[in-house]
Amino acid sequence: MVPLLTGAAAHGLRPDHIGKMLAACEVEKQKYEATVSPVPPAPPVPPAQPLFEPLSRRELEVMRLIAQGLSNQEISERLVIALETVKGHNKKIFGKLQVQRRTEAVARAHALGLL
Repeated sequence: MVPLLTGAAAHGLRPDHIGKMLAACEVEKQKYEATVSPVPPAPPVPPAQPLFEPLSRRELEVMRLIAQGLSNQEISERLVIALETVKGHNKKIFGKLQVQRRTEAVARAHALGLL
């Protein structure tokens, strides 16, 4: 409605009448905005909880290497352990951190202060 009235006023049609209608629209808008409650803020994100089962020393080593971007093969070569052993550590790490992906593991480890 307001755009139509504004357009009519721009063309000089009944300026007194249109001016009153635009003023009434503004008053109604202000009343409406005063009654509408603002959107409540999002609840704060709870701090990261400590792990129920902490990572072992070796799992922390593997986690640090994951965070450096090393592949499983590169981790196995660096730590001189079998590739399957690295995969087993990954599975335990992901379970303890309750994540599905390497990137999630790194983010969670940072959040917990493990890295």
